[in-house]
Amino acid sequence: MFSGSWIRRLGAPLVAFILIIAPPVSPAHAVEVARKVGVVSFGLFGDQGVFRNEAIGAAQVMTDRFETGPVDVRYNSRKGGNATIEALATSLQTAANGLDAEKDVLFLILTSHGSPEGLAIKAGRLTQTLTPSRLADMLARTGVRHKVVVISACYSGVFIPRLANPDVLVITAADANHPSFGCQDKARWTYFGDAFFNVALRQAASLKDAFVEARTLVRKRELHEHFEPSNPLMAGGANVQPLLVVRP
Repeated sequence: MFSGSWIRRLGAPLVAFILIIAPPVSPAHAVEVARKVGVVSFGLFGDQGVFRNEAIGAAQVMTDRFETGPVDVRYNSRKGGNATIEALATSLQTAANGLDAEKDVLFLILTSHGSPEGLAIKAGRLTQTLTPSRLADMLARTGVRHKVVVISACYSGVFIPRLANPDVLVITAADANHPSFGCQDKARWTYFGDAFFNVALRQAASLKDAFVEARTLVRKRELHEHFEPSNPLMAGGANVQPLLVVRP
């Protein structure tokens, strides 16, 4: 340990030099460093164009608001498409390969019809169901620690028990027992996609703020149209949220 007399003999210039080369860093400032966000956005149900539109629109909002790395948008149509279970696994792994597994964030957006069994996939004549356990396995294999999963679909809350933990933030358009709304063919957004991505996330300071605002907007719209509330949910992600710094 250095004594006070030692410092006095060397004088103020050296002390100032030490402060210049090693400035103090506050923990709060250190946390608020923008991490790279890899985005995978899939419109899974090809018979209605709203899911294609939402997958594209949500990815665009993400690139506007965050420091994005790899961005992969895919969707299906009535004629076919490449937004399948197998393609999703490949896309997630490819995005993960472009990220720092410990420092960056993998952000997955899925929009489709949903059921208590999972998400419906329709690409031409191909039909599949993406279950919570299958998606959990895909995400685990990426090797990326911090992840966000946003699912815009009926009954999407069924994914929360399998996915949500301190390193994985899950946001769903509905709880496990209710449908969500706004799946008209020519619409640009579902009710939740519009409220969360198109309105709230464009201006919110954090994902949590965007979710709180979106949940209020969705409930107000549903009650106005005499629908039973879908009850959007947000769970997990305590270690993820501090890493997601929005652009000013």
